Amino acid sequence: MAAPGGTLNCEDFSMFQEVLKLMRTIDDRIVHALNTTVPTVSFSGKVDATQTCKQLYESMMEAHLSRDKAIKACIAQTSEVVGQLREERAKDSNNLAIIKQLRKEQTKLKLMQSELNVEEVVNDRSLKVFSERCRIHYTPPKVK
Repeated sequence: MAAPGGTLNCEDFSMFQEVLKLMRTIDDRIVHALNTTVPTVSFSGKVDATQTCKQLYESMMEAHLSRDKAIKACIAQTSEVVGQLREERAKDSNNLAIIKQLRKEQTKLKLMQSELNVEEVVNDRSLKVFSERCRIHYTPPKVK
């Protein structure tokens, strides 16, 4: 499915979404991860919550960044295809195959762009849950 470095299949949108779903596993399981690794106050002596929160934060940020890069790379690639198809359509405006392919690519591009909005919601939710559980143990560095 996903190659190392989180490369997505930009050709097939359903595969694109499937790989994104796998890449979002860390966010889907954040509550479970926090519940099982960050102790409540009564158990705080047994685990280094600061280190645990820091590691969780770093892997979460890494996941967010790699998904963002992968989605934007697919958007760029699909935008390029749309541009080429527009040029072809300009040369041959009656070619139905080109027009049909252009529409298909434009739809795929819109769907990919909407994934950036989904990504924002997923990331915000994860960060909110993270800060609720880890704020007393670990303060993430300020994003520039």
